[in-house]
Amino acid sequence: MTSLAPPLTLQETFNRLKVRSGVLRNEPLSSRKKRLRDLESWLHANRERIRAAVHADYRKPFLEVDTSEIYPVLSELRLALARLNQWAAPVKIDAPLSYLGSRAEVRFEPKGTCLIIAPWNFPFNLTLGPLVSCLAAGNNAIIKPSEMTPHTSALIKELATEVFEADIVSVVEGGVEVSQQLLDLPFDHIFFTGSTAVGRVVMEAASRHLASVTLELGGKSPTVIDKTARLEDTARRIAFGKFLNNGQTCIAPDYILIDAAVRERFLTLLKKEIRNIFGDGQDISEQSASYSRLATPKQYHRLNALLADAVQRGAHADPLGPSNEKERFMAPVILTDVPPDAQLWQEEIFGPLLPVESYTDTAAVISRINKGPKPLALYVFSQDRAFQEQVLQQTTSGSACVNDCVLQFTHPHLPFGGVNHSGIGKSHGHHGFLAFSNEKSVLRQKNGFAGPYLLYPPYTKGMKKIVDALLKWF
Repeated sequence: MTSLAPPLTLQETFNRLKVRSGVLRNEPLSSRKKRLRDLESWLHANRERIRAAVHADYRKPFLEVDTSEIYPVLSELRLALARLNQWAAPVKIDAPLSYLGSRAEVRFEPKGTCLIIAPWNFPFNLTLGPLVSCLAAGNNAIIKPSEMTPHTSALIKELATEVFEADIVSVVEGGVEVSQQLLDLPFDHIFFTGSTAVGRVVMEAASRHLASVTLELGGKSPTVIDKTARLEDTARRIAFGKFLNNGQTCIAPDYILIDAAVRERFLTLLKKEIRNIFGDGQDISEQSASYSRLATPKQYHRLNALLADAVQRGAHADPLGPSNEKERFMAPVILTDVPPDAQLWQEEIFGPLLPVESYTDTAAVISRINKGPKPLALYVFSQDRAFQEQVLQQTTSGSACVNDCVLQFTHPHLPFGGVNHSGIGKSHGHHGFLAFSNEKSVLRQKNGFAGPYLLYPPYTKGMKKIVDALLKWF
């Protein structure tokens, strides 16, 4: 009887990919495209498996799996396949007069063996999206999916086995200890999506090997509504963007700052739209077919603690349905009059709690946003172009959206990422390709006499005149 070979250690798996990465850099683009097409075919053929896995982890509705987990990956794949020749082609660089006779270009070469550490909130999308960019750029990867979504993680491992060679994509499952072991390895690039706190750990580990990083983190994404906003549209779009995926979205509106003159009307419309979108016109219940669950019991307890703290300090809470610990179910809760010392203001909410605060002074709103860490996203709802521009120009965020929310993530041609506390580096489309590529500058000098000869020693009076002219004119 033939015995099975023992599983490879993390070091052995890494070593095998590292060897293959040296071969990948010399492969034609057609090899990269074949891998992307194979992945695309697998996604179409296994839609039901993806739906079932994500639903098993936290009851995400099937059509929401299609639109928020599968479609963004397909969009990335199609764009990469359509534009890869263009992205990978060397870019010629114009030379200044002082470099007359030379030629210059930028080449895009694979970084090598990459690590993708994925989160639990969009476990399929936020794992496979970075992988598309990684493969398009000619790399191979080890994927560490989240242990918080075991069914989806297991499916991703099956995907890797069914679609890719083991030294192209390997999936390693496990908890924090596995992540720590992976971070001890000298990857060429690390792509991490998760919390700011863990992002610091990842960056520190990467620094030991001087590995480049893309960190997609989070933060408290503000939403500003002025009195000119079209409140019906505003309420509907915020209801969708905030409570999609039960609020567990890194770019969901975290809190609302609204002109006091329209606050009460907006709140009425917001509650109506939440009920229409997620509850067929009724309060959101466990029978609501369009509403997800929280991912883990820990997430449920954390959010309940935030809610209890706010109420204890004097906030008014308006739940639009029940809460059930056993089912990890929490209906949307609108909070008003939340005092500034509430814990709700100190951390990213990442769930179905939405504090709404009114304002009367635009300058105070901008100051309020700028006092906190720079957010991953910022939203402005207004028909006043001057107001829109004032908020956009006087605040900093990884991305921004005017008169809608969360859509900037799915736009295939826009860079996505944070700034400072909300992240480092950009992803999606061409920007994702660049994140996984080394932009290598190449200069070719002609033979024979060349301009730089004029600057070679000895440093004579004649050279001084040349240098003086260089400093003044070139």
